Amino acid sequence: MRKLFQTKYSLNTLVLALMFFGYFAATASSHREAPLIANDPLADNVDVYAFVSPDDPSMVTLIATYVPAQLPHGGPNYYSFGENISYEIHIDNDATIPGDEIIYRFVFSQENEDPSTFFPIRLGAENLKTTYKAFKSTNNGAFFSRIISGGIVPPPNIGDRSIESPIGLGMPYATISNNAITNASTGERVFCGTSDDPFFVDLGGIFDLGDAPRANGEAPRDGVACYNVSTIAIQVPITDLLKAGAPATPTSILDSDYVIGVWASASRRKFRTLTPQGERHTGQWVQVSRLGMPLTNEAVIPIGRKDFWNAISPHDEFAETTLDQYFYNPELALYMDDALFGGAVPSFTPLRVQRNSLQAFDFGNGNDGLFPLKGSAAVAGTALDDAIFGTLLLPAAGQPRSVDIWPAFHTGVPNFPPYQLATGKGGNPLAAGKPFVNNFLPNGGDMLRLNMAVPPTDRNDPAFSQLGLIQAAVLGLTDPTYNGSAALQLIPNMDGFPNGRRLEDDVTLIELQAVSGIVLAAIGLFYDDYTAGGPNPVTQDLVDVLTYTTGVESNDLNFRTAFPYVALPHSGDGPCSGDLYVGTLGLVSEDDDEGIPPVEGLQMSAPVVNQGVYDEIKDAVLNRKPSTGTIVYPNPVKDLLQVTFESAEGAPTQLYIYNTLGALVATQAVTSSVGKNQADIDVSELSNGVYFIKNGNEPITIQQKFIVQK
Repeated sequence: MRKLFQTKYSLNTLVLALMFFGYFAATASSHREAPLIANDPLADNVDVYAFVSPDDPSMVTLIATYVPAQLPHGGPNYYSFGENISYEIHIDNDATIPGDEIIYRFVFSQENEDPSTFFPIRLGAENLKTTYKAFKSTNNGAFFSRIISGGIVPPPNIGDRSIESPIGLGMPYATISNNAITNASTGERVFCGTSDDPFFVDLGGIFDLGDAPRANGEAPRDGVACYNVSTIAIQVPITDLLKAGAPATPTSILDSDYVIGVWASASRRKFRTLTPQGERHTGQWVQVSRLGMPLTNEAVIPIGRKDFWNAISPHDEFAETTLDQYFYNPELALYMDDALFGGAVPSFTPLRVQRNSLQAFDFGNGNDGLFPLKGSAAVAGTALDDAIFGTLLLPAAGQPRSVDIWPAFHTGVPNFPPYQLATGKGGNPLAAGKPFVNNFLPNGGDMLRLNMAVPPTDRNDPAFSQLGLIQAAVLGLTDPTYNGSAALQLIPNMDGFPNGRRLEDDVTLIELQAVSGIVLAAIGLFYDDYTAGGPNPVTQDLVDVLTYTTGVESNDLNFRTAFPYVALPHSGDGPCSGDLYVGTLGLVSEDDDEGIPPVEGLQMSAPVVNQGVYDEIKDAVLNRKPSTGTIVYPNPVKDLLQVTFESAEGAPTQLYIYNTLGALVATQAVTSSVGKNQADIDVSELSNGVYFIKNGNEPITIQQKFIVQK
């Protein structure tokens, strides 16, 4: 069956078919996702990103992160890349050629510059200084040439004294990090070093049987906030990534010749021998970890097959049909179906799989989906036509997600009916519609697929959205700028996940929406509460899916605006050290509803750093001094912060908000009565970050920390 597909594709690359753009799963991308690799964190893939560089559209940025959940204060042996490991980023640009056309390989070495001390950094020397060599193959790994020798890995961001002071390295960490960006001999820009973990998710809630948003009213918590990862970032000219014979200028923003597949891996030598002199690593490289699309091995593949999945390549997957069952009937869909286990996961109530789409098609697990159309005139000339795409999309009854979930991982999305927006289809979901994606690369299995011809959406554009391609579909269906025509247009966020993956994309939310069938709805297979032929496809079911949130929708730190784009790592003596979970210290009970509204709104202040206040805040954080008076909720907060505080006398009270540098950034006056008081503060004007709030009757050390996260 699959051999037939490959033959048909090689005979006629224009005869595409298949697929939806959404994707599946739900949680932290690849943090400790399989039994064996959980015991080998130095070789553990965490995430992969691939996007057209927002500040230079002629370049593509590829990012692979490793070594999950690094404590910023994890000394004295701080985290770094491992020795005796081959870290690789793979690029496939031609599905007619087996394997990966381009591979970047990194190997790391460590040197003890100062063996006389236990401090990681002292007097300009690093205890364990890490360097790397980078290699490049352009023939599927048959030969590698060295492109960087002696690349510098910045030291961990240990703290101000170790980094900035004269007895340390004597310069800001940002300078050290930027100085580590290296130009390869073949023209790439490369960064290898520690960064903030770019991923964001309520990890505890998701794995607590889908409790996201948390059903008990608790504030959501970014489970990887305050943690660092080891990052490899490469910025490559688009022309260097094109397949042979592709035009230097794309023919359109969805040019098929501009599609690449990206995945990352880590390999170890086959034999490890322990001797009195240390370890010896010999033998061939053996892959122990890999990652392409986020969450595949973590939330799609069951526990009994995770180690196997890590050991094979995406190209092996196409022949490995035993894994297909987990995509045809994804486990997560069981908890989005009231006829199965939906009632056991109340947080997923807005996410309901279509059981009666257009009053005809049941996409619930174990049902037939679009299989009843197999061989009919209705699918003639579409990707569902056996004459075009064999039996891949409709292989058998009882495999409802063979038309969307399975191809999302294995081929990418073609600009071909029915995988176009419902705009212009006239009510027939199988007809041609408005193009919005083409990242079709039918080369086997799981990898990020990016169409490099799609221009990047400006990160400062009001239309920029962390919902990625989902938001592009919404605009194409509902915005008069785009839904009045079925012609191809550049819609904001067409460059978003799963057309590649930007750092800002909320892949957890996108994937949960995709499992519930939002992509099927986007192409015209609307939700069950839509009557076929009805006037308005934007039904309440669809609104529920689009407005659903896990509660964590952005990273804990702002990303950099230039390469390598990832945020600087958290410092070992910063607000995150020793206080990794920043949540509420208490909740306002039903008896505490006698608060009074604020007298006036939040007054923004020019943030002037006060060293004395900074020192007190830092001391309070490092020594975990509790807030005995003020309590805030929710935390993190997006717009409205509820503040509860004690007052010894009924009088006007001033609330003060400081940033982590001790600068007063805002104040708000409130009236109060004796005892417990409550006020609501609009913090929507504050930028994302960590803040401290106290009332005027408290000393500066009695304060409450909160996070603004939008």
